[in-house]
Amino acid sequence: MHRTWPDKSARRWSTSLVLIALLLGFSFTTSNFLHAEDSKLSAEKRSQIEVVISKFMSANSVPGIAAALVGNGEFAWSEGFGMADLENFVPVTPHTLFRLASVSKPITATAAMQLWQRGKLDLDAPVQKYCPAFPKKEWPVTTREVLGHLAGIRHYRSDSQEDPEVGNTKHFDDPIQSGLDFFKNDPLIEKPGTKFHYSTQGFTVAGCVIEGASGEKYTAFVGENILAPAAMKHTLVDDRYILIPYRTRFYKKDKSGAVANADFLDPIYKIPGGGWLSSADDMARFEVAILNDTLVKRATRDAMWTPQTPADGTRDEYGLGWGIGKKGDYATVGHSGGQQGTSTFIQIAPDQHAGVVVLINMDGVDASGLGNEILKIALADK
Repeated sequence: MHRTWPDKSARRWSTSLVLIALLLGFSFTTSNFLHAEDSKLSAEKRSQIEVVISKFMSANSVPGIAAALVGNGEFAWSEGFGMADLENFVPVTPHTLFRLASVSKPITATAAMQLWQRGKLDLDAPVQKYCPAFPKKEWPVTTREVLGHLAGIRHYRSDSQEDPEVGNTKHFDDPIQSGLDFFKNDPLIEKPGTKFHYSTQGFTVAGCVIEGASGEKYTAFVGENILAPAAMKHTLVDDRYILIPYRTRFYKKDKSGAVANADFLDPIYKIPGGGWLSSADDMARFEVAILNDTLVKRATRDAMWTPQTPADGTRDEYGLGWGIGKKGDYATVGHSGGQQGTSTFIQIAPDQHAGVVVLINMDGVDASGLGNEILKIALADK
């Protein structure tokens, strides 16, 4: 007879399972990009980082984390911690695939800037020049404004707990067009260029622009022009209906605080702004490629990393697909992400030629805070 656990027993079992998995996970930490003895990070700093991650996982009941560091423009270190699959006791490794969520946006922005660099995309032309499927609005909308979240395109609707844009379960054969259908006929919420309004939907327009300017499907162009030259061999679309090796399971905390499977999401409708899967190793390769001008020229990178200037006079800390900031004594660029079953963060310190990647298979936890701690340790005494 199948045994049905009472609610309290189930919660205790779930908590025990997480604790056991975390303990086992640390015994299975691996580095598949570089073996520990080949790491460019000192043993002392590796130890400090592992302590920080251990405390973070324990404090937040996190099932699994993959992290990586870039130093001197080269790969420095990566490691997996905890479990990618609690039920089957599968450990996280540096090539475990996590949902990137909004960390997908810098990938899309870099692809758009490649087209601008090649003279195939006018950032200041109306988006309809390349994406006629997005209807004309009261005011012109440009790709520069879309990439900088200044286009006045709304984010997800927030007027319903059953919002299909937040928890979409439908699968679409034409992701870009289907993604546009969620919002394309809605009015702009602000005159473009006036005010910063974060919009994942806007990045679907950017994906459509990339298709029109390149003459290729968005995913094909990104694959050929971002993933291949950066040697991101395992990064791919988060397709919920195909078998993908090394994809993590996705977790959340329920109302009682117990670890549970995350709510179902099919992110196929928002690939440019939140639909890629990647590993810590691959995202470190992305940072290396950006730092070494492999993907775009330095002048193009500088343009992408220049904060935009909203007409309302507010301070903008966002460039074109990248957040701009400062941590301690060093300037930073990067992006965070969060959606069902994932919390993510990438950050680059350009002047130090360094970067960090943190990927977590649970939603609602502070990946950026952990990433900042890790990078601070890596850059200490620099």
